[in-house]
Amino acid sequence: MGSTKSELYFVFLIYDQEYERLRTNRTKSGANKLDLYLSRKHDELLASTLEPGSYKKISSFAIVDGFTVEITEDQVNVLRSAKRVRIVEKEEKFVL
Repeated sequence: MGSTKSELYFVFLIYDQEYERLRTNRTKSGANKLDLYLSRKHDELLASTLEPGSYKKISSFAIVDGFTVEITEDQVNVLRSAKRVRIVEKEEKFVL
């Protein structure tokens, strides 16, 4: 059993044809549609994979099909096994 402490992770998803199509529209309207699509898609993945209220999504990224989320180690393993997930990586803070 993993830690119950929540930490920040990056989650990147597998190829999505609709994301690629929306990403090619460089207009303001196109950017808004892409943002809305990704936010919904990421929210739905989390809601269908993890227990409600057990995580905190921080942001979605339009440049890549991914998002940041505060989750526990156990939840990392659940997300890593989700069908649409490509990579789950812990955010590492670098001190210079």
